[in-house]
Amino acid sequence: METVSKPTAAPGVLAVRPVGTTAVLAELSGLHDVLALQALLMEQPLPGQVDVLAAAETVMVKADSPAAARRMAGLLLDMDLTVQAHAEGKLVVIETVYDGEDVAEVARLTGLGVDGVIAAHSGQVWTVAFAGFAPGFGYMVGENELLEVPRRSSPRTAVPAGSVALAGNYSAVYPRKSPGGWQLIGRTSARMWDLGREQPALAAPGDRVQFRAVRELVQVSGTPAAPEAAAARNVEVQSGLRILSPGLQSLVQDLGRPGHGGLGVSAAGALDRSSLRRANRIVGNQPSAAVVETVSGGLRVQAAGDQVLAVAGAPSALTVVTPSGADGTDEEQAGSGEPHQVRTVPMATAFALLDGEILTLGAPERGFRSYLAIRGGLEADAVLGSRSTDTMSGIGPAPLALGQDLAVGSSTESNVVGNPELQPDFPDDGVTVLDIVPGPRDDWFDAAAVASLCTQEWEVTPSSNRVGMRLAGEPLRRSRDGELPSEGTVAGALQIPPEGQPVLFLADHPITGGYPVIGVVVDHQLDLAAQVPIGGRLRFRLASGYGPPSNLPHSPLDKVSN
Repeated sequence: METVSKPTAAPGVLAVRPVGTTAVLAELSGLHDVLALQALLMEQPLPGQVDVLAAAETVMVKADSPAAARRMAGLLLDMDLTVQAHAEGKLVVIETVYDGEDVAEVARLTGLGVDGVIAAHSGQVWTVAFAGFAPGFGYMVGENELLEVPRRSSPRTAVPAGSVALAGNYSAVYPRKSPGGWQLIGRTSARMWDLGREQPALAAPGDRVQFRAVRELVQVSGTPAAPEAAAARNVEVQSGLRILSPGLQSLVQDLGRPGHGGLGVSAAGALDRSSLRRANRIVGNQPSAAVVETVSGGLRVQAAGDQVLAVAGAPSALTVVTPSGADGTDEEQAGSGEPHQVRTVPMATAFALLDGEILTLGAPERGFRSYLAIRGGLEADAVLGSRSTDTMSGIGPAPLALGQDLAVGSSTESNVVGNPELQPDFPDDGVTVLDIVPGPRDDWFDAAAVASLCTQEWEVTPSSNRVGMRLAGEPLRRSRDGELPSEGTVAGALQIPPEGQPVLFLADHPITGGYPVIGVVVDHQLDLAAQVPIGGRLRFRLASGYGPPSNLPHSPLDKVSN
């Protein structure tokens, strides 16, 4: 679909832009309409609606299919927000000590003096416009613009949890210790994010916030907040797997937790969803059963009790060692010279790992990520309906650790295991081509920049992770000055920071971003993107059925989009 606009100046959605193949971005005239549309969509979801992400001047709607996303454009433009009775959210009072490291600088920048800053901040009601950056981090808009200040020129590497801060027209409270470039004016003991509450976010989008100046903070008594990421627990299990070597990065993953963008929580989940489903299907599990996602080989596990396993994803040598003796020790533990049996098992095929036997995943021959499924699925605490690890927000199980035991669950779907399956081709050291849909902010770049995106090869750098693939190549230059107001984003988005090197967002990406997105990888190719290794090369081309970007009526991209 192309960007479509309202033909008149009537209130409501002004324009709708495609965001890849499974989301659309509605542009509105201001925060009042943003909150009204968000409330309307939450009360009356559109057909196929999965998530709603309100931002400064936009509302992103994620769909469950490309067909649903295409239908949403017309539906959004027809919505009459003037008849929407927008109910005010609850009022949250946050006690604050105004002794932040930057309060004097804010006093200088605004000309209000320290007492004036405190009076201006605590003397107005703030509204949580949208969430982003981290779970519980709400972007609050005030009733006036007296406290408009820029971000710090040099961001801090660690901002303490509970810091009350300002940036631009927004105020916020950091829910956890994290890097940040906002101006710190105070601190609070309020728990902005607590998974032990029915509503984890203390102040959700639409809620109102009143800061109350106090001289000291009263610590909340009672049970501490539930940890966001459950620490790896070394509890012996009767049936499951013991981690003898976790490899580089091994995580518990399932199909993720969509639908919580309004809380600042991304979907997370397996990066290669088709490989996770394949591994689960082979061992007879439900498609969403939790598995181990691991990169670059090196994972080594030992069976506690007899188990049925399957490994899908990046093709690797799978070696099983049957140690001598009944105590399940491996060849290193059993002592030099003691006999043991070694066998290999195929990829994408169910196999037995008997009590005490050890499975080792070798380095991938091609691709990057492998998925180890156990019949019954892995047992782990569900957070917001998912057992997946979100490395950006810290939600979910901690990365697997040496000596950790993983219990087997009961997520079976069939009484029998599946047949061996063929796997797709995985990226090697050649160039992987990914199809993109232009925009939603391709109009921030000229023809030369957009052409450069699709005609050069991009290298995946070592700083890449589950949040995003950082790419290196000839920098892309913007044709527009200024800053883009933060807006919702999706996995597959190609965000262009000021230095011009693209970042391809993956499953753990922040739900909002302030850098323009030049294009979005089509949803069904995200599994392929997840298998491109560090040092691999990417090339982008226009997806079939999508014309040139909006600013290129006769784009040189036409030559490379076949």
